[in-house]
This record gives sequence, structure tokens and C-alpha cells, in this order.
Amino acid sequence: MTEKYRVLLADDHALVRAGLRDALKNLPEIEIAGEVSNGRELSAALADGIPDLLVMDINMPDFAPVEEVRKMRAHFPNMKILVVSAYDDEEYVVGLLSAGVNGYHLKDQPLADLQMAVQRVLAGGRWLSDPLVGRLVQHSSEASAHFGLTRRQRELLYLLSKGFSNQKIAMMMKLSVKTVENHLSALYRAINVESRLEASNFARDHPDLLLIPKELPSAASSTQSMPVLVVDNNVRYRSQLGKMILRNSDGVELLEAESASQAVEYARVYQPRLAFVDVVLDEEDGFHCVQQIKSQSPKTRIVLISAYPDREFRRLAFSSGAMAFLDKKDIDAATIRHVLEDALSPHQG
Repeated sequence: MTEKYRVLLADDHALVRAGLRDALKNLPEIEIAGEVSNGRELSAALADGIPDLLVMDINMPDFAPVEEVRKMRAHFPNMKILVVSAYDDEEYVVGLLSAGVNGYHLKDQPLADLQMAVQRVLAGGRWLSDPLVGRLVQHSSEASAHFGLTRRQRELLYLLSKGFSNQKIAMMMKLSVKTVENHLSALYRAINVESRLEASNFARDHPDLLLIPKELPSAASSTQSMPVLVVDNNVRYRSQLGKMILRNSDGVELLEAESASQAVEYARVYQPRLAFVDVVLDEEDGFHCVQQIKSQSPKTRIVLISAYPDREFRRLAFSSGAMAFLDKKDIDAATIRHVLEDALSPHQG
């Protein structure tokens, strides 16, 4: 007997869920694994077991669609997500597609189309209801023309939004790092931003401008990067530590922040797996920075570092939520390897 695909239904209206269930139970390869009606129930269901496909509405209680889809995509990369909604606003649709849903189906479309959408998404394809296709193409063209971005700039904006370092972008696009830096400088001017973080925020707010490179290696789209954040207002030390981290792990995407506010924004956008935070920062101390990072990215494992370690610093480090406290003088390649192996190993969540 062929193993069936497990499908989870999420909609806050019981009648709609019943309609979805009736539509999909006629597909022999489908098994309805469960039904939920709000964001809390959805989180609990996913904690109990990951379905092959989540069919969900986006207008549910306790559910922030784009943010939650990003989290699901990060934590459950193999789960397919098909949105079934009455909303057809272009910005909303594009935002969800950019966040990682595999398809967007309008509720007023024929039943046969929903069945086709489910089958296509489970087969690894993407789905967009016919009424949306032409409008989204026009919307994207108009937005791109408005900002005057070239195809290369839109591709760079996509890669930058994924948190890839300049070195990784250069490798993926078969360019030199210097060429990537020049292209990024031109991109910043075109979208009127001054930093990588501002460009990432711009990409988040304008998902319709992002363009996936045609020759992007499959590993780039399927492999989750492991962002590591370094927070230190000493640019020289920050650079040295960053280079040490990159030399000791192939799977790292390095993020550098010089202040607590910048670090917290990076944590919100990139959800880093690991962070190194100096105790002394310009705006406030590193202990408060740890707490703020944790509030935005609870699963980030944090190492506090200091050039002036003492017993009280160590106590405050652990009480703030850090997993370790290190003297900067003791940080060498072996220490970095040990910390990376511990924090980035698969069993760590």
C-alpha cells in the first residue's frame, strides 16, 4: 500500500475546514492528519508531528502570517505550505510567497483547482491561482521600474535578504568579492540605504522586488544557513573574531553588529543560531543586550565575552541567559571550534 501524504488543515471557521476536508478526502494519496483553528493550536500540532503539507488560512486568531511562515520555513524546511484565502491583495500575497509558502489559492476558485494545487505543491511545484498571476507580474514590473533596479541588483537583494555573506554571494554568483561589494554599493544607492541591515529591511518591505537567480545552485536554496552574530563596538576585534569563526566552520553566515540596537535588529531579522556579545557596548552593557536578543530570537545561544572578566561579570552573564562567559585573552581557534561545535550541532535547537 502506498504511503499517504499527511495534511494538516488550519482555518478558524469549522465550515471552511469541513469544505477543505471534503475536497481533499477524494484524493487517494491524502490523509487528513488533523485540524486546528488558531495560531496556538497550530503551534501545538506542529510540535506533536510535522505533516507533509499544511493547508491554512492566514486570517486566524493568534497568528501573524508572514512572521509565522518565516519561522515555520526555518524550523520545518521540508513541510509544504499552501495558503487558501479570500485575500487577494498583491502585497500580502507577495509577502507570503517571499516568506516561503509554496502556493497561494483563492477560496472562490473551483474545487478541482484546489485539488490540483495540493497535488502540485506535494509534487514539489508551486501554485498561484489564475486571477493572481497577471496582477502579480504587473505589480512586480511596476515596482521594479519605479526603483530602477537591474536584474542583477534584484538578485543581489534576494541573496542579501537570505543573510548570505559577501563571500557566499560571490561564490554563488561566480563573481569576485570585490565585484559583489561594488554591486552592493550601487544597490544601496539605488534603494537609498546606507547599510546591509537597512537593505535587508528594505527587502523585507518590498518582497516583490526580490528575484531568485536562475543559476542559483540547488544547495543554496535547500540548505539552511547558520547565522552567527558578533556584537562588539571595537571594529578591529570584531573583524578578528569574525575571521576566526569563518575559518573554523564552513556552514556559518557571519553577521557583525557594533551596537545593541543593531544586534537586536539582526536577531529579529535573521534569528542567529549563535551570538558572541561583548560585555561593554556604547549604548548599554552586554547583559541587557543578551536579554534583548533572547526576546527577539529565543533559540539563539549566546556567549558573553570581555577583556576585563571578573566573578560578578560571570554571574551576570549566566543570569542574563548566556550559555558561556569567555575572557577575550582565552579565545583562540580551539575555543572557537569547541563553541561552534556545541552551539551548531544538530541536537541543539
